[in-house]
Amino acid sequence: MLDIIKKDLQAAYDHDAAARNKLEIILTYSGFHALFWYRIAHIFHTHHFFFVARVISQITKFFTGIEIHPGAQIGEGVFIDHGMGVVIGETSVVGNNVVMYQGVTLGGTGKDKGKRHPTIEDNVMISAGAKILGPFTVGKNSKIGAGSIVLKEVPPSSTVVGVPGRVVRIEGKRVDDLDQTLPDPTATDIAAIKKQLDAICKQLSNLENKSDKGDGNAQTL
Repeated sequence: MLDIIKKDLQAAYDHDAAARNKLEIILTYSGFHALFWYRIAHIFHTHHFFFVARVISQITKFFTGIEIHPGAQIGEGVFIDHGMGVVIGETSVVGNNVVMYQGVTLGGTGKDKGKRHPTIEDNVMISAGAKILGPFTVGKNSKIGAGSIVLKEVPPSSTVVGVPGRVVRIEGKRVDDLDQTLPDPTATDIAAIKKQLDAICKQLSNLENKSDKGDGNAQTL
């Protein structure tokens, strides 16, 4: 475990240009603190001391603003930058050398049983505010853009942006992958209203045409 903590410390030092030395990270970095206490809580969780594990987790959440379920599986050299609002669900799997920024959620959709949170492979960067929801895999070396909501599998070496998240690059080459869909109730309602208005306008136009023809016939008579 000590080796893993050293790798987490080194990851914070390598990825944060503002880090002046490792002592500063140990004393002041909430992301490092959250991972340190998660690893202790995870040990209790794997030995079925679930209550103790959750207590450690909740105390850590109170002091750091980062919630990591003790049942999650997190690899080595992980860096959580700033970290406020980060949530990592129980069945999440996070690989090695993953970087996460503030507001990231690795969550479920509420519909799945068993494995219900995402698997993040090695060397993935998840930008601020991104939400990855569901029991699918984000492939290694991928990047998730800030504020993205990802609902489906992400191939390795991909860049994902948008709401819903869509793959725009794979291995640096631009692609058009638009099949990751999220229903937009507002757009659906607007489309339905527009369709009804078009039908009403058409009916009014027909009535006006009939009225004009009727007036013409009356004048002829």
